[in-house]
Amino acid sequence: MSDSARTDGLGAFLRARRGELSPRTVGLPEAGGRRRVSGLRRQEVAALAAISTDYYTRLEQGRARPSAAVLIKLARVLHLDDDRRAQLFALAGELAERPVRRAAQQARPRLRRVLHDLHTTPALVLGRSMEVLAWNSLAAALITDFSQVPEKQRNFVRILFCDPAMRKLHADWEHVARTCVTQLQTEAARDPDNPRLTSLVGELSVRDEHFRRWWGAHEAPARTVGTTTMHHPIVGELTLDWESLAAIGTDGQQVLLWTAERGTPSHDGLHILASWSRSSETGSTGAESAGADSTGAGSSETEGPRSGPDPSNSDRRRPADGSDQL
Repeated sequence: MSDSARTDGLGAFLRARRGELSPRTVGLPEAGGRRRVSGLRRQEVAALAAISTDYYTRLEQGRARPSAAVLIKLARVLHLDDDRRAQLFALAGELAERPVRRAAQQARPRLRRVLHDLHTTPALVLGRSMEVLAWNSLAAALITDFSQVPEKQRNFVRILFCDPAMRKLHADWEHVARTCVTQLQTEAARDPDNPRLTSLVGELSVRDEHFRRWWGAHEAPARTVGTTTMHHPIVGELTLDWESLAAIGTDGQQVLLWTAERGTPSHDGLHILASWSRSSETGSTGAESAGADSTGAGSSETEGPRSGPDPSNSDRRRPADGSDQL
């Protein structure tokens, strides 16, 4: 069978299966009013599969050559049983290539050391898909106790969308969230076969209407600097400049920093928060300090993060320092 015949057959298969599914079947809310097409829209399939609508359209039109990783995504999104999954791969034939298995990213020891030495600057090391790989104690005090987030859920974007406290912390939550979505879109365009990103986009597309709408939009290029305002439960309002620095030689990792201009109330607030963090660390017991394992994850098996320090308990244990433990 020629490549042209294969891609034509694959496109017809995708169109047919898309027409058989309803939004409710794949976890999407039913839109009000009459839908112009039966089944799912192309952009809905593309969003759930973490690929662009243009690329999925070219698949249906027989103008693109899918990898095995893309076919795996589509089989999941289209709820294919074993027989139909086999049919999908048979139609793709020799077009599919074996997906590359990626090792989990880790922050370099030198980067962890840098984070540890930044006593008055909150800092994180983020992976390709914005996984939180390492953090210092001030970042944990500012954002959330990352050690209490299960490692598989320890993703900056997931925390931002799934933890309700993030919408209270960030005065400009929508702007921050859209900036993160743009960063993920950039990564998806660079590496469409990234399975971690596919899983994250699929989950957030189902769980959050904002994410689903923004993911389908064509945003401006990702930003690497900006200013944000936070309403912190300990030190009050903070206006901070943030900057994302590429960590050369780390396969897409970045260091995210928050700073404030000297002499401003926000600069003073960071110093107060740093002092609070250090005093909490001094007051913790040896048993409490041993509660985090070598990966930086706490012993808790909670569903999600606990955001920010609790102002009602000044003796609360300082969030674990992931720069030391990863």
